[in-house]
Amino acid sequence: MKRIDLNCDMGESFGVYELGDDAGMLEIVTSANIACGFHAGDPSVMAATLAKAKARGVACGAHPGFLDLWGFGRRQILGQSPAEIEAQLIYQIGALQALAHAQGLRLEHVKAHGALGNMANDDIELARTVARAVRAVDRELILVVMPGLPSERAGEEAGLRLAREIYADRAYAASGNLAPRKLPGAVLHDAQEAAARVLSILDTGEVTALDGTSIPVRADTVCVHGDTPDAVAMARAVRATLKGAGYAVLPMEEFL
Repeated sequence: MKRIDLNCDMGESFGVYELGDDAGMLEIVTSANIACGFHAGDPSVMAATLAKAKARGVACGAHPGFLDLWGFGRRQILGQSPAEIEAQLIYQIGALQALAHAQGLRLEHVKAHGALGNMANDDIELARTVARAVRAVDRELILVVMPGLPSERAGEEAGLRLAREIYADRAYAASGNLAPRKLPGAVLHDAQEAAARVLSILDTGEVTALDGTSIPVRADTVCVHGDTPDAVAMARAVRATLKGAGYAVLPMEEFL
């Protein structure tokens, strides 16, 4: 049977500010990437998101990023040493890990957020820093990576289990990385179009970039971002399309 995981970034509220329909997404996805307080989230939100995921049987992972609440972790933070970034990642993963432990949960995976993840997909040394941090916390954690890019190579070098990820709601650059959000067409909003695109990528093993370049990919997990108004409808359409095509939609831990 064909197997695939469906993941979503969540727990991105902060204090009195609410972002995303986490409850709605948790009815659909199989893995939750939970913000760790640097780009979004706070201890109360992190703990509450873990509890909601546990109640729905959704696997939990850490979604660490740059210390950038103002920019939601989507701004490049330059000038930091590898040791500084590694310590920040260990701090974030460890914080969520402790909150999970307090609820009898084990973290399943780590996925770098926003600018940190995009930069690591272009920079092998930064990718190695991310992989080192994950391995230092728990070498059994799954590292979520984009296929064919430095993050995948770094995870392989570190001996980590990898979940190769494709995106339902984002367009690709010719490099295989995500196209910058400022470009026209970089963010997809039509749920049915996105669902059909995901199935095409899985069936053909390739994705078409914005410039028409065909990029070979393999995938274990599909991401739908949770911070857009149409996120729940898109996730629902993607899951229904996958199941209709004969895919078992399961947490990545169950088949990797």
